[in-house]
Amino acid sequence: MDPIEAAIADLESLKLVEKGKIQEIATKYGVNRSTLSKRWRGKQGSRAEMYEDKRLLNDQQEKTLVEYIEGLHRRQLPPTHQIIRNFAKEICGKKLGKIWPYRFLKRHLDKLVTKFYFGIDRDRCRADSGYKYSLYFKLLKRKIEQYKIRLWLIYNMDEKGFLIGILSKIKRIFLKWRYKETKLKQMLQDGNREWITSIACICADGTALAPALIY
Repeated sequence: MDPIEAAIADLESLKLVEKGKIQEIATKYGVNRSTLSKRWRGKQGSRAEMYEDKRLLNDQQEKTLVEYIEGLHRRQLPPTHQIIRNFAKEICGKKLGKIWPYRFLKRHLDKLVTKFYFGIDRDRCRADSGYKYSLYFKLLKRKIEQYKIRLWLIYNMDEKGFLIGILSKIKRIFLKWRYKETKLKQMLQDGNREWITSIACICADGTALAPALIY
């Protein structure tokens, strides 16, 4: 039991609180006399009560906010700190400080996690299929064997686009269990952008061409 609570219980067990008795009990439990006196007279609440008073959202409202984050996550739109701060403001009708989302996340570490989120085009996301990859490499192998293609004639080219002025990653808030169980770690974008593209080309025999840039 908290020492203050124990001291108050001791005071309540007395039929009459004599002058100086509060100091004696405060000393007995090692608590501040002034704090004990205020708590005894009901002028100061417990730390738990003070914490509850300072919370802008109650338990049910915070549960609603967690469900809102879950809904966004299912639609592959995990929110930023600013988004949940705006939504919480709509719930409580009060202005929230910049560090409020961090305190909210700390209270829900069992359910939520903050991770970096990378961008990927919608078409590329749909093409990300293990089954399709398997079909492709089986077909490639058959053609190499069929036409007896030499290694030095086989090249693999890849490209990476960079959108000017846009960061490649941003921190988002995820449901912890869904983040661990799914591959949802990339946000969708329409792909209709102007890019600077880097191109790498590597030969199957281990050699490589010099990289190129397309503006």
